[in-house]
Amino acid sequence: MGKTYYKTFDSAIKRNKKKIAKVQKRLEDAGVRYVLSSWIDLHGIPKTKPVPMSDFEDLCMGKGPQFAVHSISYVPELSPADSDQVMVPDLDAVYICPWDKTLAIIFADLYWEGKPYNVCPRQALKRAIQEADDAGYVGYAGIEPEFIAMRYDEAGQPVKAIDDDPENGVRPRRQAFGYDVEYSLDSMPFLKDMIDILEDLGWNLHDVVAEGAYSQFELDFHFTDLLEMADRLVFLRILLKEVAKEHGMFITFMPKPTTGDWRSGAHINFSLQPKDSPGENLFGCKADGWSDASRYAVGGLMAHAEAITAITCPTVNSYNGLVPRVGGFEGGTVTWAPTNITYGFNNRSAQFRLPQSRYCIENRAADMCMNVYLALGMTLTAALDGIANKTDPGEPTDRDLYAMTNEEFTELGIRRLPRNLMIATQALATDTLAEKVMGPVMRNSYIEYKNDEWERYHQTVTDWEVQEYLRLY
Repeated sequence: MGKTYYKTFDSAIKRNKKKIAKVQKRLEDAGVRYVLSSWIDLHGIPKTKPVPMSDFEDLCMGKGPQFAVHSISYVPELSPADSDQVMVPDLDAVYICPWDKTLAIIFADLYWEGKPYNVCPRQALKRAIQEADDAGYVGYAGIEPEFIAMRYDEAGQPVKAIDDDPENGVRPRRQAFGYDVEYSLDSMPFLKDMIDILEDLGWNLHDVVAEGAYSQFELDFHFTDLLEMADRLVFLRILLKEVAKEHGMFITFMPKPTTGDWRSGAHINFSLQPKDSPGENLFGCKADGWSDASRYAVGGLMAHAEAITAITCPTVNSYNGLVPRVGGFEGGTVTWAPTNITYGFNNRSAQFRLPQSRYCIENRAADMCMNVYLALGMTLTAALDGIANKTDPGEPTDRDLYAMTNEEFTELGIRRLPRNLMIATQALATDTLAEKVMGPVMRNSYIEYKNDEWERYHQTVTDWEVQEYLRLY
């Protein structure tokens, strides 16, 4: 992959100098007039100040907009008297916006006083990638994004965009939407736009899935290296929202927006290749099956699973979906969501699945609210730590975890996934690998925000509490 992490502002600018003319010509030939160079905040959300193409060269030389990131990004370690952060666009991460080709988004890295800013998640992933490269490894990932398309009804209330059953009418015991031809056809005006765009982007879209919940979809496209996959996921979140607006809809990535629905996830499919043997999958091949390296990588991921989950399932709502069963669940009885920290061959009830169709480690405890840069940085570093230390993950659990008892889990040493955001955040606070990936300042800032999120959640009286307790006691 080559050098990706630049330890000084000057070295990052030197990288850009070689590429400015070629990228500028590409953008001008495509009709781009405005550039949104975008850095990533603590929550994985892109931020920007648009500039005209006339300022493109200055932008690439680090002379474009500066940001007081610490004033808006939940990072309290700097004060109003401190220097601003400088954004350096990565000219290998340029995306012309398909919905308006006068616009281009370029993902950028933040520098502060000449060095990588210590609360820049994209820099954290780049640092992890560079350390893996130095050790002789290149990481790859595919992500399975799920989301729900919604609209506002006549009363201004959010409802499913594609749902032909009256809200208070008779609903099917088992949802009709999943894989259904009729509902897929009803969805095609929106989906055709998405399919055409992703094909034009060259992402090698494999399929679009009508998922279990009404108006819920999954897009499956090809894997790529970790940094590009992270950029693609962030761009996809922007893209989905913009295209949905053209169809009178909006997109939610909230994992569990309604009680009786399937969870929206974003499974991470991770693999490794040797730096010196591109194309060789370290996790296995058809001739020999799964490798020892895959076992040790699983061991590393399991050892840090709770801390990883604090990043990959980052909201209070995330944990409403990591349960085995839901009463009155419209899609059946079980959720198909991961519940326990173990692994299995094609076992979808386990956190880590070794699929029957590909040699990768699938982490099923992830959703679209995650900061994907931190998630992939944690995944890569934990897997390599497992390989370096030959961490034994134990025997696979090729059983239905939903049908197992607590006594069986205890006997087999199988841990439960964190039951809520507080438990996950507490694990993140004591995980040394998380501090290595994020750095102490970013980790502490993330923990401080998540603790505040948890406290604010518990200051709110929910409809469920009123219904459960108001007349009971």
